[in-house]
Order: sequence, then structure tokens, then C-alpha cells
Amino acid sequence: MSKQLGHKLNQGISPQKFMDEMVKNKEAFRANYEQFAWPDDELREYFESLNNRDDLRSMIITADWCGDALRSVPVAFRALETAGIPTEVMIIEQHYDLIDQFLTLGGRSIPIILFTDTGGHLLGKWGPRPKHVQEVMLAFKEANPDREAPDYQDNLAAARKEIVARYGEASDYTPVILRELQAELERL
Repeated sequence: MSKQLGHKLNQGISPQKFMDEMVKNKEAFRANYEQFAWPDDELREYFESLNNRDDLRSMIITADWCGDALRSVPVAFRALETAGIPTEVMIIEQHYDLIDQFLTLGGRSIPIILFTDTGGHLLGKWGPRPKHVQEVMLAFKEANPDREAPDYQDNLAAARKEIVARYGEASDYTPVILRELQAELERL
């Protein structure tokens, strides 16, 4: 995972600017951000405990049109704010060179959260969705290798419906995303 991303540091926008400039999903994203609630004290305390570290940075590759981002990025924003980890948002259409280093199943899937040190050395990553949700896309891709197959779009629509079902409500996916981010940060 030894990638050097120092040249990308400070090329993104702040989470606040991202939320302010959203065109698609703005109200729903803002609601998810405003209504964020810690599922338990242990998780909140873990992220608060990172405040004494000044060696971490995060970049979130995302876009306002992304349904996965609508769910996970507000959670990530809140967790990283609480942790005091400087965070910048890299809009995918402006940073293809970055996302192309982090393809998922051969494609540009977002959001991707990158953790680096202050010099931009990649330390860890998360995304594009919680593991139990991503399982649906993995199974779909394995079962549907031919994008030109007559049933490909129908099968994709069914997979997307299952993805939404697996996310569930914010109270379902918030703790999962927080625990996965915690696991990634603990590895650092």
C-alpha cells in the first residue's frame, strides 16, 4: 500500500465547502450530517482519543451524485471532525488521476477515504461501502461478467436494490461504518 500522495495534499476542498456547493442530494446529505448520532460512548471516545495525534490526514474521493456517499460520507465527516483529522474532499471528476490508483473491481467506485501521514504517504483506506454491503456488488460482478448480456441491466438493478436494503436506516449503517473506520485507523 506504499503510495505517495503528497502532491495531492491541499488540492481538495473542505467538507463544509463540499456540502455548501452540492447540487445533487444536498438536503438529504445535510440531513444525514445534522442528524448524525454516536451509536455508543465507546465509539465516540475512540474517535475523541485521536485528537492528540497531529500526524494523520484524510482525503475523501467522492461526488454529490453518489448514493453510497450520501450515506457514508456524513458519518465519515463527523468521525473525522471528532478525531481532529484534517480532511479534504476530492471531487472525482477533478481527480481521476487519484481515483485511478484506487479502483474497485476495476472501476471508479466512490467514496474512497484515504488516510495519509502529513507528508502524504498512504497509510490506509476505506470504501466504497461497508463490507457487508459491498458483498452484493462482488457477487453481482462475479455472476455478470458480460456487460452486454441481455439481463445485465436487470441484474444490476436488483443488486442496487439489495445494496439499499443492506444499508438499512442510518441507525443500521452508522455503527458499521464507524467500526470499519476505527479498525482501519487502529491498524495505523
